[in-house]
Amino acid sequence: MNIALAEAALSRIGARHFRLTLPTPPQSAPVPVRSTGASRAIGQHPAALAALAASPFIVDLTVEGLLHAPETKQILGAGSRVLMVSNEHPDALERLVPRDEDEPIAKAAVKRARAAKRMHVASAAGTDLHVVMEGAPTVGVWGWTDRPGTMAHWPGGIVVSFPRAGSVQGRLVLDAGDVNLTFKRYIERPIALTIEDDHITRVEGSGADAEMMRRYLEAWGDRGAYAVSHVGWGLNRRARYEALAFYDREDTNGTELRAVAGNFLFSTGANEFANRFTEGHFDIPVFNTTITLDGEEVVREGMLL
Repeated sequence: MNIALAEAALSRIGARHFRLTLPTPPQSAPVPVRSTGASRAIGQHPAALAALAASPFIVDLTVEGLLHAPETKQILGAGSRVLMVSNEHPDALERLVPRDEDEPIAKAAVKRARAAKRMHVASAAGTDLHVVMEGAPTVGVWGWTDRPGTMAHWPGGIVVSFPRAGSVQGRLVLDAGDVNLTFKRYIERPIALTIEDDHITRVEGSGADAEMMRRYLEAWGDRGAYAVSHVGWGLNRRARYEALAFYDREDTNGTELRAVAGNFLFSTGANEFANRFTEGHFDIPVFNTTITLDGEEVVREGMLL
C-alpha cells in the first residue's frame, strides 16, 4: 500500500518517477532478522546502483530500509537524497507527517550531543550507564532531507550518537514496559544488562524476555552482536508509546516507538565508527530514565526537557 501511496504522491507533484523492484535475497542469518535498517536487497547490483546514483531523490520503501545498508554511502556520495519511509502502517505515517517545527528541535539536540564529553543515563530501576561522547559521530532526523547527499527517515524525531570503541560502561536495566523492537513487544519482566568495554557481558533476568534476548545474542556466534551500536533519545512529542499495541507485527517497523519524546534509545550491533560489523541487532527504547550530558539534564525521568 505504501508503494502505491508514494507513487500517487510523486505523480501529484509532477515528478518523473520510476519504480526499482528488487527481490528479497536468500536468508543467510541463523535466526529471524527484523528492524535492522540495513536492507540487503541491492546486493551490490551494478545496474540498480547506477539507477539509484543517477536519481536526485530516492523514496526508500525496502522492508528493512537503506539507513545502514552497505551501498548507502555510495548512493549518497553521488549526490542523491534518500527518504526512507519506514515500513509502517499508513495510519502511523499520516499521524507523524513531519512538521516545520521538528527540524530546529532535532538540530538543537544534535548540537548539544556533539558538544558533550560525557553522557550518563540513570533510572529508579537501577540503570547507571556511562558513555564517552568525545569523537562520537551524531546525527539527527526530523523527517525530511533537503540537501544533496543526505538521508532521513519518516517518522522522524530522533538524535543518535555512535560511540567510539571503548566508550560505554555500566549497567542498563530494561524495566517492564520498555520495548524490544527486534521482537516487537513490550518487556514484561526486568532485564539487567552489564556492559563492559562496549559489550554486553551479562544478561540477567527471568521470564521469556530475558531468555529470548540471551538466546538471540548467542545464536549469532559473533561478539559484535553484543556490542553497543548507538545511543540517543527520542524527540517527537506526537509519537505514541502505546502505538505498538495497535498494529499487527507485519504492519509496523516500530520507528514511532524509537521517536517517542524522552525515551533513551539503546541499540546493539554494528557500529562502523568503532570498526564493528554484524547483522545481530537490537533497538530498545528505554523509558523513565534521566539522561545528562556533562551534568546537564536533557531528559528527566522520561520527560524531554
